Amino acid sequence: MSILLFLIFGLVVGFLARAIMPGRQSMGFIATSLLGVAGSFIGGFLVALVTSHRVTELNTAGLIGSVVGALILLAIAGRVGRGNAIV
Repeated sequence: MSILLFLIFGLVVGFLARAIMPGRQSMGFIATSLLGVAGSFIGGFLVALVTSHRVTELNTAGLIGSVVGALILLAIAGRVGRGNAIV
């Protein structure tokens, strides 16, 4: 997968995580994309531990794992950050 597609996938995953997470998260496109990319790494490794899929493969479990990883990062950022993201 090319770098551009990876960043677009990260942006979509970041938007999904922000839409699912309750509360207001004030971040721009770049921060949302970085959230999705980092969540994809975390979710991909978690899915690779549980299933026989590779980290770099695009599959349904990887997409769900990516969103879950981004949600975990968003929750951590809300707790550690300024305190206005999650109460």
